Amino acid sequence: MLVEYVRLRLESGDGSQAKEYRIEDGNVEVRTLDPEGGSVRGTGVWWRLTPEQLSIHVKGNSVVAQWLERRLGWRRLLQACVGQEPSVWKVGENTSHQLL
Repeated sequence: MLVEYVRLRLESGDGSQAKEYRIEDGNVEVRTLDPEGGSVRGTGVWWRLTPEQLSIHVKGNSVVAQWLERRLGWRRLLQACVGQEPSVWKVGENTSHQLL
């Protein structure tokens, strides 16, 4: 199976720096780009979003959260928001749970 490396690039209409997001080894990473498309923090430097940062995106239903939900699924995104490591994610888990 061919693995695609899909990234989400968000550019601002006011000319401020763009941000690029990716999922790497089960982690959500981001980098800031200058207006010409180069990395501001150094070429190829990415940093991992914290569970708190991911939660802010989810709570605000941001474009990033919507993209992550399509890429990861809502369960994995929720697990990332509470700090559960990707190594414990169960691939293909399709069980329903009732909230009491």
